[in-house]
Amino acid sequence: MISRRHFFANAAVIGLCGPERWSALQRADPYALILGIAQDAGMPQVGCYVERCERARSRERPRYAASMALVYPDQDRYYLVDATPDITRQLDLLEEPGFRARADQRRPFDGIFLTHAHIGHYSGLAVLGREGLGMAPTPTYCTPAMADFLTNNGPWGLMVSEGRLDLRPVVSGEWNRIDDQLQARALLVPHRPEYSDTVGWVFRGPTQTILYLPDIDSWERWDLDVEDVVAAVDVALLDASFYSGDEVPGRNIEDLPHPLVPHSMDRLQGRVDAGDRVVFTHLNNTNPALFEDSREAAEVRRRGFEIATEGQRIPL
Repeated sequence: MISRRHFFANAAVIGLCGPERWSALQRADPYALILGIAQDAGMPQVGCYVERCERARSRERPRYAASMALVYPDQDRYYLVDATPDITRQLDLLEEPGFRARADQRRPFDGIFLTHAHIGHYSGLAVLGREGLGMAPTPTYCTPAMADFLTNNGPWGLMVSEGRLDLRPVVSGEWNRIDDQLQARALLVPHRPEYSDTVGWVFRGPTQTILYLPDIDSWERWDLDVEDVVAAVDVALLDASFYSGDEVPGRNIEDLPHPLVPHSMDRLQGRVDAGDRVVFTHLNNTNPALFEDSREAAEVRRRGFEIATEGQRIPL
């Protein structure tokens, strides 16, 4: 949450008091907007007609592939974190009038941050190109390996040569000042490197620092200690692809390496008990915790963890 010190300091400046003060600051302050929480292929997943997917089809609130936006309403600035196959519908969740006006002018984002080259995290860039939005030149932050992949493979290479993707390769572990209220740092993580390496992003706003890490093979294979990383941020959005190892019949879970949700909770229970906020995202369509009324989702909440949801706002 926004710190008490920051809240009252800003309230004094704008001359408000009581509930009015809180309401005004909520409208004005920057925030991260959750655009999706599902694994790359979304929920329901293609070709899935079992009960869980049919149930997802009937939901009023959709489950889109994992993505996030960083929104600065007062400064009319907007950043996208990963571009998914669901991007067209996801951007409808950005209800700020300034964003919609900018989208009409083909310059919706002040920057795009990419984690890696698996389909759910970059393939949505395609509809921002010539055949879709026709996006104006936009700074695109990623690793050098990801930049090479985009440059040397179509249709992304055309977007690079046309200047639509203004690639800004970053060095892992270094802070990058994006604007006067946002800094970002990429953290390399172990994850299937078929086309590029993979990073999680740490975003530092005026009042909070948010970790966005939707994919990792294993906490134990990471050269950083996840407990220390979580302790250093205010909110950690973490990979929760699978709840159990037997969710994907007919496929070897070893070919789809991700930390299981109970294991992640065991690793981080001490941090959550100490008051740190851990929010799970990137849930596979087989993960029962996608449904709020499931036993697994209830267990996540009982232990003090959270499951992200589309439209959720987290103060920056």
